[in-house]
Amino acid sequence: MQKLLLVGSLFIATSAMAHNDNNQISFNGEQCDVAFQNDIRIKPNELEIFTADKQTMKITAQDSLYIDGEAITLNDSQRQAVNDYSESLRSQLPEVASIALEGVKIAGVAIEEVAAAFNIQRPDSISELMDEISGEVQNTFYQQGAFVIGQQSFTRFGENFEQQFEQHIQTAVESAVMQSMGSILMAVGSELMGSGGDMQAFEQRMENMGEQIEVRIEQQATKLEERANALCGNFSDIAEKEQHLVTLVPELKNYQLFTFKQNRQ
Repeated sequence: MQKLLLVGSLFIATSAMAHNDNNQISFNGEQCDVAFQNDIRIKPNELEIFTADKQTMKITAQDSLYIDGEAITLNDSQRQAVNDYSESLRSQLPEVASIALEGVKIAGVAIEEVAAAFNIQRPDSISELMDEISGEVQNTFYQQGAFVIGQQSFTRFGENFEQQFEQHIQTAVESAVMQSMGSILMAVGSELMGSGGDMQAFEQRMENMGEQIEVRIEQQATKLEERANALCGNFSDIAEKEQHLVTLVPELKNYQLFTFKQNRQ
């Protein structure tokens, strides 16, 4: 998958609090055995899986199955397998958007921690950027009353983020620094006076402050990474169900949402 949750880790890195790529939260790591190969649109009363060439498979709320508009007759065991598969997709896939939005929140917390440490107001440019990124996540996954996710949507999201938001983040941070320069200088001066003019003691206090903030952000990022890894495992379980469903209903072979990676052990 694409760099779904790079938002949080990149912002933290930009604000000089991130450490290395190990805290980057993504569904594209080695721990994930599956990848999207098609896209899905989940509506209240039906879900559709569609391929790159717009062929579709639809499951209705009554567990009726349609392929390119043609109804597929199911026996009881097939219908139950379709129901289990559909329910798994509905319950697990929206967690992706939830995790992505939580990553944006963590990025905002990182900025708030720094602002609070220096007793300065969170700059408008940062707030606007957080809202913009959150809106981009929402618009990527929630479209016209449906939840949409898959290979194509991940590709669009990844490309859009890399091309737009990386530059926006850098610009916003630079703008924030300029907006708050007076407050930062006053805060630094106050901290320096609190150290009795001892520059070495001041530097140590600043270093300790940075480490404390980093630990708090790391804890939140670690929990989010655990959620992402757990979801990745759930996707593998769904992919197993999907393969079983295909053995029962061979017509679904070309409409599988997931594919197992070749390096799967």
